[in-house]
Amino acid sequence: MNQPANLRANAGEKLPAQTAFLALLRRLHFYIGLFVGPFIFVAALTGTLYVLTPQFENYLYADALFTGSQGASQPLSRQIESATKVAGINPKIYAVRPAPERGDTTRVMFSDPQLGASKSRAIFIDPVTLAVKGDMTVYGTSGILPFRTWLDDLHRGLLLGDIGRVYSELAASWLWVAALGGIVLWFTGRRKPHAPRKLSEKIAKQQRSRHWHSTLGVILLAGLLFFSATGLTWSQWAGDNIGVLRAHMGWMTPAVKTSLSPEPVAAPVDEHAEHHAHMADMPDMPGMDMSGDAMPAAPAAVAVSALTFDGVVQAARASGIEARRIEIRPAYTAGKAWTVTEVDRSWPTQVDAVSVDPASLQITDHVRFADFPLLAKLTRWGVDAHMGILFGIWNQVILVAFGTGLCAMIAWGYRLWWLRRQGDVGSSPAITLLQTWKRVPFALQCPIVLVTLGLAISLPVMGGSLVIFLLIDILRWQRQKKALKAASALS
Repeated sequence: MNQPANLRANAGEKLPAQTAFLALLRRLHFYIGLFVGPFIFVAALTGTLYVLTPQFENYLYADALFTGSQGASQPLSRQIESATKVAGINPKIYAVRPAPERGDTTRVMFSDPQLGASKSRAIFIDPVTLAVKGDMTVYGTSGILPFRTWLDDLHRGLLLGDIGRVYSELAASWLWVAALGGIVLWFTGRRKPHAPRKLSEKIAKQQRSRHWHSTLGVILLAGLLFFSATGLTWSQWAGDNIGVLRAHMGWMTPAVKTSLSPEPVAAPVDEHAEHHAHMADMPDMPGMDMSGDAMPAAPAAVAVSALTFDGVVQAARASGIEARRIEIRPAYTAGKAWTVTEVDRSWPTQVDAVSVDPASLQITDHVRFADFPLLAKLTRWGVDAHMGILFGIWNQVILVAFGTGLCAMIAWGYRLWWLRRQGDVGSSPAITLLQTWKRVPFALQCPIVLVTLGLAISLPVMGGSLVIFLLIDILRWQRQKKALKAASALS
């Protein structure tokens, strides 16, 4: 075999720890790039398209989102009554978002179990004329409209539902490993300056591809780690494990209490609920108790009057809810408070929440973002930065640059692999993952096994894909052995 000189050793011979570790890391980095690279590429591409959509969405749905009517706005209760008239028989208001600015419409959202998880029917009302401007399905705490919802489903699960979410979790699980491994390989593989010499065309192409691949990896390192971490918190299985850890460590986001009795404690908030495809995970607001009154399935125990919205909003404003963008959620059961939540997740973040007794209009609880634990604040900011809404247009620009850079880096990596492969026809110069593992000293194998087991348990998709890597490696190893045996027989 045409193997590197430092790896041409007998199967049972151990190599120095650093040499063996780098050989193992190089092989793992190659497998991640070859097998997981396409999934990372798709996640980066669809994520880039997603962050480009807010302005397009405003253009596409301008008739529903905006109005040119002049004059004073009607009371919120009258706007809600206009929406209720066209919502059907016995509609249940899930939430209301008053027009934040002059020229914007009010969004009245109704629960509809037929729409699926985290979705509601939104009717858009002109606050001046009370005309219905639009009627469509919206999704999640961001209230995104159908086109961006489609892109979000594509980015999260390739439009395949829960089973499709394996792809995005696979990408997030290995992205940080590929990034850190690549940096180690780049740092240890740097060569000292030497006199220029003429290179063959093939070697020159390989070096150019390696240069661009590694350079982009170094430039994008912080972003790679950030998106891997935030992506994992959104994932299906690893995200659940991270949620358990956060709850155990007391890092969950504080939730406003909606019970009017003193006993119950508000359930902590899941910042990623809008990305979970479960009916229990309706789109929650930061600082809101989702313990049972939002979008109830059972018949309403308490009637909700449109007039109550006026008083609840007035009470919330008097208590310090200052953001222009707010959401009001009614309670349909006795003994439950209404909630008013700020939904401006740009910078500076405004996500305070209050609960209001609908009978007395007294504030029963108040959760302020300024009082959130540091980890809860970082989670909120991380989620919003990942979605491209924290810093407005600049957040979008950064994410587009990162996404295109990541796609280019993967493309250069595949070009490098293809150029090397063209020169390896009829031979197999690179040793397998198992061969490199056998050359690792036992003292280094033990901590590697422990770390690998810990990661496989915490990140189940990583663990499952690693098993697949090893099976592929075993098959490749067996093919190598048969090829070498056949070549020896012929000679």
